[in-house]
Order: sequence, then C-alpha cells, then structure tokens
Amino acid sequence: MTSSPSVARQAISNIIPAIVVEIMLLIYNLADTFFIGQTHDPLQLAAVSLASPIFMVLIALGIIFMAGAMSFISRTLGAGRKDRADNIASFCVWGSVITGVVVALIFMFFIDSILNAIGASPETFKLAYSYLSIVVASTPFILFSMASGGIMRAENHASAAMTGQIFGNMLNVVLDPIMILWFGWGITGAAIATTASIIIGAGYYAGYFLTGRSSLSIHVKNFRVSGGIALGVLAIGVPACLDPWLMSVSQMVMNSLMSAYGDMAVAAAGVSMRIEQIAILTALGTGQGVQPLLGFSIGAEDWKRYREMLMFALKFTVTLTLVMIAGCFVFSRNIVAMFVNEPEAFGYAVKFLRMKLSSSLLFAVFFVFVNALQAMGAGKASFILSVCRQCVLYMPLMFVFNHLWGEYGIVWALPAAELLSLLQTVIIYGKIIFNPKYFVYSE
Repeated sequence: MTSSPSVARQAISNIIPAIVVEIMLLIYNLADTFFIGQTHDPLQLAAVSLASPIFMVLIALGIIFMAGAMSFISRTLGAGRKDRADNIASFCVWGSVITGVVVALIFMFFIDSILNAIGASPETFKLAYSYLSIVVASTPFILFSMASGGIMRAENHASAAMTGQIFGNMLNVVLDPIMILWFGWGITGAAIATTASIIIGAGYYAGYFLTGRSSLSIHVKNFRVSGGIALGVLAIGVPACLDPWLMSVSQMVMNSLMSAYGDMAVAAAGVSMRIEQIAILTALGTGQGVQPLLGFSIGAEDWKRYREMLMFALKFTVTLTLVMIAGCFVFSRNIVAMFVNEPEAFGYAVKFLRMKLSSSLLFAVFFVFVNALQAMGAGKASFILSVCRQCVLYMPLMFVFNHLWGEYGIVWALPAAELLSLLQTVIIYGKIIFNPKYFVYSE
C-alpha cells in the first residue's frame, strides 16, 4: 500500500517532533551516566544504574496520563466532541499532579526497602540513596509534564510538546557538568540537576495552558471522574504504563541477578541498556507520533486513512531502526568508551550491547502495533501484551537463561522475549482488526 502525500506529510509532522522528544529524553537519561562516568568512579556509575529503574517507574506513571490523553482526546476530537475533550484534559492534568504527590511520599517512606530489594551493595547503597531521595521529589512535576505533552499531541501540537521536552532536557545537560564536576558533588549533584530541570521544565507546560495556546481547557471546573472520563483514560493509560513499569521491574530483576557477577557487570548492564535505547529511538517516536493521528481517524471512522497511516509508520520505523542498529553495532566500542573505561565493565558493556541490538528491530515493530491498539481504545489487548511480554516471557527467561549461560544468558533473555512478544502482538492485532467483537472502544 502506498501512502498518499497528505498522509505522509501529516505523519512526518507528528513523528519527527516525537522522535526529537525521544532523542532529548535519551540525552537526558544519558547525561547523568556520562558525566558521572567522568568522575572515573565505577561505584557511582553502578549506583545510577541501580536507581535508573526506579526513575523509569515514575516515567511509567506519567505514561498513564500521557497515553490516556493521546488516545482518548484524539478519538473524542475526531468525533467532534470538544466539551468532553476538555473534561478529559482537565482530568489528566489534575489527576497527574495528585498521583505524583502521593507516589513521591510513598517512595520516600520505603526507599531503604526498595534499594535493598533491587540489589544495592554496601558500597552502592548510600550513593543510590542520595540520588533517589532527591529525584523522587520531582514526581508530581514529571507526571504533570507528561500529561501535558500527551494533551498537546492529541490536539496536533506535537511541536509544542517537543519544545517543552527540549527545554527541560537541555537544561539538565547544562546543569549536570556544573553540579557533578565543577562543584564536585558527584551523584548528589546529578540528582539536583535532574530535579531542577524537571521542575523548571514543568513551568513551560503550565505556561502553555495559562497563556491560552491550547484549544482545550484544563480548568478545575472541567474536572470530571464520572461519565466514563476516568475509565476511558485509565483503560488505555494503565496498559500503556505497564510495559515500561514492568520493564523497570525486569531491570531490577536483571540487576539483582547480575549483582552475583559483581558491580562491574551491573554497571555494564546499565550502560548497555541506555545505549541500546539509541537504536529504538525512531520506533518510540514513530509509535507515539502516529498514535493520535490513528485515534483521530478512528473517531472520524476514516478507516482508509487509518490503514495508510499505519503502513507508513511501519515502513518508516523499520527503515530508520535498521540504520540506527547498524550505527550502534559498528561504533559500539567507541560509544561505550564515552561512558565507562574500567576494563572489566567496558568488556562486559560492549558484549551486552551487541547482544541487545539483535532484538531492537523486533521491538520497533512491536511498539508501532501496540500504539495502534492503544489508538483504537483496545485496552484489554494492550494489558495482555504488556503483562505477557515482561511477566510471562522476559523475567522467567532471565532466570532460566541465567542458570544455563550465566551473565550472558541474562542478556540473551531479551531477544528471545522480544521475538515471542512480536508474534503474539501480530496475532492479537489480527483478531481485533478482522473480528469486530474483539474491538474495545473506550467512550
């Protein structure tokens, strides 16, 4: 199927800003690792690797409101129901802030137990604690910013969402070397820089609504929980957040298993995971960029445009992901050397990275299909796929492969899980498309 020029233009106009957002998010995630690596202290690097999945849990919570907003609002606007879209937007913004405050308090109370559970050693415990105890304070601002970005994309203001992400992330990149290296605060400085950039970045999103740039109202008077508002957001948002949340849990499991092979293996696993994200940037951006366009087409019942948009997204992500994989593989040693130079950690990281790259294309196709399901409002299908990918496949395989092949088996569990997940996704998507009774449309 050949996409029409208008479909390609509209898709590109949303996909490119979404990819830029993912690049900025990657830079944001890599900044702490890179500048802490310049301290030449592998224990601080290992501590950041341990703390990373906790931070990703916070991001996953934000995805509830971001994905819920993108899917539900875009479908509602496509159906011409602007007042209801205002209710959804207000629920997402205020719901994200309230959730963020509650979660921050819970994390602060249980932080010791969490660090012990994820495999912090006596040498890395205090370092990871100093990082997380500061970063979790930014939780309400993380969730608010992500909810706002989802609303912007749903109303076709992808460039505005991109600008906010760039602003916050670049601020973190500027503050990191100052706090970590110049002031000599190390991992504590990284946490301060991260928290400050998140809070200031949230100010941009607040200004977007306060200055009337949005076509939607987030005024508290529009806040609704009943009438299917909360259910409609959560039906898509919760399954969407499950995959990154369970990914964080699986990373904690991986760190715990990898800790048996030493702190350098843990540090290498964290570095390789962050670098591997480079290869899947186009997939993440394509899936999130095209989702509101697919949702709008569904709301307007324009299935021809929906199919053209989906095929364009698949071709686009496969092509660019292959290019990214090739670049990361060829220059793997050079890229890893930017983050770690300790010989044992370096050797592990290069091998781990090349192993993980073998599954990147599988994830790329998987992610586009999952976003298509979320655009439809197929929350049940998204939930099944998320739980199966991490809980039924990836985590059990880590234990089995660790027993068979040690630390390298832990890493090989990811490609095996991705292959099985993609097969499952294609089967479920086919059932929904060809059998309308499987179509869950959240009103």
